[in-house]
Amino acid sequence: MSRKRALSCVIAAFLILMTVFTGYASEWTIPIEGSMSGQTVIIHTNDSHGRGVADGGNKVMGFAAVSALKKRYEAAGANVLLLDAGDTLHGLPFATLSKGGSVVKLMNMAGYDAMTPGNHDFNYGSDYLAEISEQMDYPLISANAMIKDTGKTLLPANTIIEKNGIKYGIFGLTTPETSTKTKPDNVAGIRFDSPVEAAKRQVTELKVAGVDYIIALAHVGLLENSEYTTEMVAKQVEGIDVIIDGHSHTYLKDGLWAGDTLIASTGNYLQAVGVVTIKADGSKTAVLVTQEEFTEQDDLISQAAKEIQEEQDAMLAEVIGHTDVVLDGEYMHVRREETNLGNLAADAIREETGADIAMINGGGIRATVQAGEITKKDLVSVFPFGNYVVTKKISGKVLKEFLEAGFDTYPEKKGGFPQLSGVTVSFDSSKPAGSRVQSVTVQGKALDENQTYLFAANDYIMSGGDSYTMLSNLPVEGEYGSLEEILINYIKNAGVVNIRVEGRIVEVNQNLEEVRNKNPYYTVQKGDSLYRIAKKQLGDGRLWTAIYSLNMDQIKNPDYIYPGQQLRLNEMMR
Repeated sequence: MSRKRALSCVIAAFLILMTVFTGYASEWTIPIEGSMSGQTVIIHTNDSHGRGVADGGNKVMGFAAVSALKKRYEAAGANVLLLDAGDTLHGLPFATLSKGGSVVKLMNMAGYDAMTPGNHDFNYGSDYLAEISEQMDYPLISANAMIKDTGKTLLPANTIIEKNGIKYGIFGLTTPETSTKTKPDNVAGIRFDSPVEAAKRQVTELKVAGVDYIIALAHVGLLENSEYTTEMVAKQVEGIDVIIDGHSHTYLKDGLWAGDTLIASTGNYLQAVGVVTIKADGSKTAVLVTQEEFTEQDDLISQAAKEIQEEQDAMLAEVIGHTDVVLDGEYMHVRREETNLGNLAADAIREETGADIAMINGGGIRATVQAGEITKKDLVSVFPFGNYVVTKKISGKVLKEFLEAGFDTYPEKKGGFPQLSGVTVSFDSSKPAGSRVQSVTVQGKALDENQTYLFAANDYIMSGGDSYTMLSNLPVEGEYGSLEEILINYIKNAGVVNIRVEGRIVEVNQNLEEVRNKNPYYTVQKGDSLYRIAKKQLGDGRLWTAIYSLNMDQIKNPDYIYPGQQLRLNEMMR
């Protein structure tokens, strides 16, 4: 591009020794050079799910850190863009209690330049999303979220930002999976066109507008079983310099190259902030900055977040019960195996409705509850979506079809993985998808495909969410209160919770006792960290916080563990 060539001579005048800011035990560095004039820095976030406030225990950086990092790069002379790739306005109570308003306030203060909506940003409805976009000091953009009746985009398709003579063309993409990964009523009247075709149109339009760099802000993701991925977009659409990605929660430490396009994604929950640097010669790099490396906070944003939290905490502090065990809602568990928290939620739904069978989708469980007191805030954090419970009558044949759909991608994690009550099922993942279910019992009796059963689940699932389309057209038998209300009443009546994994869901190639007790302890080795242990033993380094929570009696500081320590992992494997 002409602007890139024109600026190529600038780099020689400004490159000096690199100054590095690191925290102890850090594996990465923050690439802030003494002068970054003539360079572009894209600071980016994705899939924060309402985690706008710094949380040291969970490694959450919060928007105050995002703002401070932005100011640091601006002070170095860089052209800074601050972008968000969606699933931002909904999640924890911090967001949901104000329907995203609290998050928008902090993002405005941080100085975001653009955001594209993710599927969960539609959880309040498409009309509300358009309405709250008016409160944003930055454009909310999507080139493929279309109004069916008019064929026009629901939101602006793109934005062009000029800084120091450089023009940046930014367009938004929203996953077509939004049609099933939010309650269908939330996107009634909206269709989601092909991200590939939308990207082609946007690249052409932005080139005509004479931009120097083209950036796709995409809530599309990199899941292999998705119809569309950002890697597909990059390979099929020429001319995109950078894709800032979201949706699949992919942790790209150094970015991912697809041809000449650099794809960047931070994982999730603001546990890292992404930094893409484009030098004057057009070369690009991507890194992730964590709380360990960057501890600065914007005091004004920290204070605003504190005031919001104080208002909310007073409402949510009520204790409603006690649990003797950790209630496992870990992301990697609830989406591919039975957990005790999934059992608890499904049992509460079945008791409330009197149904034969109850289910909650693993993707609807968003946090773990530690042993001890259970508050309203705990349950709103675990189940933040505000779904209500619905019953429908289904045949045994449909039930089996439903269960097949629940295990069709196993062992890959799946938001629709069924946590069950009133039914036990065994399945064989070595069989083709659609013929994996081996046996089903309903309340102790073998499934009868001709019998009618009363089935209870949340309204999202009953509307066909998570691809359970076999349920969408069945008539509703009854509607009940919200999931969190049902759980609150259930736990209040129980008083004390002591639920465990019971073998309601069994993969036939696994031994149940091995599943229950796999890796009950781990002996710390020289060079270990909690992150490395979680990655090696549990398949996801982000689960280090759960290991820490289980072993707080012997780990005083999570940054310091010692060879020979015996760490409990048994609850994590349930």
